[in-house]
Amino acid sequence: MGKKSNSLHWYNVDLHIHTPASVDFQQENATYLDVLQRAEARGVDILAFTDHNTIAGYRNMMEEIEQLTLLERLNRLMPDERAKLNEYRRLLQQIKLLPGFEFTATFGFHIIGIFSPATPLRDIEHLLLNLNIPSEHLDEGSATVGATSDVLTAYRMIKEMGGITIAAHANSANGVAMKGFSFGGQTRIAYTQDPNLDAMEVTDLEVKGGRSTAGFFNGTKPEYPRRMHCIQGSDCHRLILDPLRKKNLGVGDRTTEFLLPEPTFEAIRDLFGHNDYARTRPYRLKEEPAYDFIQAALEEGSNIIQEFHESMEVRGGKQYAVISDICAFANTNGGTLYVGVGSDPKKLPTGVKDTDLSTAQLEKEITNRVSPPIHCTYEVSDYRGKKILRVLVPRGDDPPYALDENKIYVRDEAETGLAVRDEIVNLVLRSQKGTSQPVQGKPEAEEPIISDENVLAETKTAQPTANPRTGVEIISVEERSGTRYYTMRDLRNGNIVKNVTHSSARRLWHYAIKRYDEMESMGEKLQVQWQGDYGLLHKYKQGQMNVYDLVQRTDDHFRFYFGVTSNGIHGAWKSLTGEE
Repeated sequence: MGKKSNSLHWYNVDLHIHTPASVDFQQENATYLDVLQRAEARGVDILAFTDHNTIAGYRNMMEEIEQLTLLERLNRLMPDERAKLNEYRRLLQQIKLLPGFEFTATFGFHIIGIFSPATPLRDIEHLLLNLNIPSEHLDEGSATVGATSDVLTAYRMIKEMGGITIAAHANSANGVAMKGFSFGGQTRIAYTQDPNLDAMEVTDLEVKGGRSTAGFFNGTKPEYPRRMHCIQGSDCHRLILDPLRKKNLGVGDRTTEFLLPEPTFEAIRDLFGHNDYARTRPYRLKEEPAYDFIQAALEEGSNIIQEFHESMEVRGGKQYAVISDICAFANTNGGTLYVGVGSDPKKLPTGVKDTDLSTAQLEKEITNRVSPPIHCTYEVSDYRGKKILRVLVPRGDDPPYALDENKIYVRDEAETGLAVRDEIVNLVLRSQKGTSQPVQGKPEAEEPIISDENVLAETKTAQPTANPRTGVEIISVEERSGTRYYTMRDLRNGNIVKNVTHSSARRLWHYAIKRYDEMESMGEKLQVQWQGDYGLLHKYKQGQMNVYDLVQRTDDHFRFYFGVTSNGIHGAWKSLTGEE
């Protein structure tokens, strides 16, 4: 049913290293041995050589070692050569070195491909040729190589070769997140949500809150529902930090810690395929406090993919609340539950006294009461002197998931509630599609075909402002036999739910209906802060997040949106709400 992690250790990892094989490496006399020695000095356990559009750096080093080994067998080694060979052997016993490259796709987007040391180097070179790196430039190590393959093709071909695919410096220049651009739209979604992309390398991993790249791609954004593993690498083009330009890093100056069973390529690949995002953290020196991901989660607060419970005792329905959240996560986008700590970051955690017993009990309850089976992962973490149980819930492949045979729960922002008829229908349709990827946009919409022409077009035309992307819209209302029936649109996914009443509505829907009825009775007395055709009705707080009630003026009517969180604000709505 569940899986527990045992014998895991933290390893210091730098998966973005340039060597003298890159033409823009800044120290002419540096050697590959110098790179490894500097990595050792910085405490790096796992290292990847990722030169520009070439595998030459890794190949050159391995050929040098092979030549020295041959001379050793022939008993022809000079003393300095013997010392070099022994140093290589010593370092490669301490540091796991992986072959890779930093590929320049069309329009200059950079993609890192990393491979097992068992992969023949000729196969990696053949892949680069198939990605349209000209054969005459295969060993140059230049970031500028002319017309190559597009981003999605590169993702796919690296994965088909058994490699790990990482979007290099995704939030910076030549990064696929295209932060700061007014264009992007479907292209940005495709480049950052593609199933062949394993992780995103970012330069702001230490930045807290939703404004960081990791915070943006944490699964709460409706148009970016797939949560991404975010890591950091040095992207070094020199051995040591440039004293005049602090952003010009050296080997191992910006790294990530990985929680792994062993320091291998396979372990990293498995980690990126897992939904435990607490197994990577920014590396910090021993004298610095370790990154506290539970505190970071608390500061972020409850949302569509995470929830907090002080306990899961049977008494008071606390255990039922935990299990219903698990069911809701499986039916929605997956998520993480923290048991032993409440949602208030200022309040001391209660902790879980016997984590083994609590895990076993929870596993048993999920097995007996939820169908079809949900395969969760259970982790125990320390937080402020207490044991916290983390339950990692995957997005289910076989919805709807039901609690006690007939209760089907879904997650609506920070709320878990019973699904209504139309939502159950959508879950059945999702199951029939046979995909575990979160639904993006309206279910009836076709997947866009991303091509170079699409990218070029989007650089010329910004995306028009449409409705907000979270919250709920009341589309229409009708009265039958004295009861008002509302048609609602879930703004996160575009799903339409009909025949909602005051009594059947969940918390957000109930709030929206109440507000809508109040505004209907106020008529012209309604106070609206207008900015063109976009209006602000009300602003309030939900935990740490701002929430808005909004109105949009169209040619023939008004559209009303309720419970719109900051994650759903975009375009002209940003200026109106001050969320820019």
